[in-house]
Amino acid sequence: MYDEIKTQAYNVFNELVEKAKLKSGDIIVLGCSTSVVTGSLIGTNSMFDCAEAMYSAFYPYLKEKGIYLAAQCCEHLGRALVVEKEYAEKHNLEVVNAIPQPKAGGSSATTAYRLFNSPVLVERIRADAGVDIGGTLIGMHLKEVAVPLKMENNKIGEANVICARTRPKFIGGERAVYDKNLM
Repeated sequence: MYDEIKTQAYNVFNELVEKAKLKSGDIIVLGCSTSVVTGSLIGTNSMFDCAEAMYSAFYPYLKEKGIYLAAQCCEHLGRALVVEKEYAEKHNLEVVNAIPQPKAGGSSATTAYRLFNSPVLVERIRADAGVDIGGTLIGMHLKEVAVPLKMENNKIGEANVICARTRPKFIGGERAVYDKNLM
């Protein structure tokens, strides 16, 4: 079962990086319900092995690309995010004190906390792109103009996957000229 989930997870992140035109230094917010991936209701069956399998597929790829990951905790930790301390310091993010566990934070955030070089939790970020696996609602952690992406890879296990990229706001009116590279 986990071999297929690993392949699906890698394919989602690979497609997102390409479609969102992410580059080194950018950050992706990930909301993931391993309960839903494995066929249960959200928040009812946290599966650490499932999270480990998915991260083993996509996390090395993101690291190789220099793309940061922010793993959203569940509502038991206020949907705080696990990020690298380096990222938090560089972006002047306020660190909060909690350590995610499978039943308080979720298996995905717990896996991130164990994998990251120097993990910390922050309450909010403004991510460049996002992956929502299983209906975890990540929108509050994206930059202001989120653009949904039509993904070929839109399932991991039993979970639906929704991805978004962000773009700068359009300002001006009908006479404004926009940079097509920023769209």
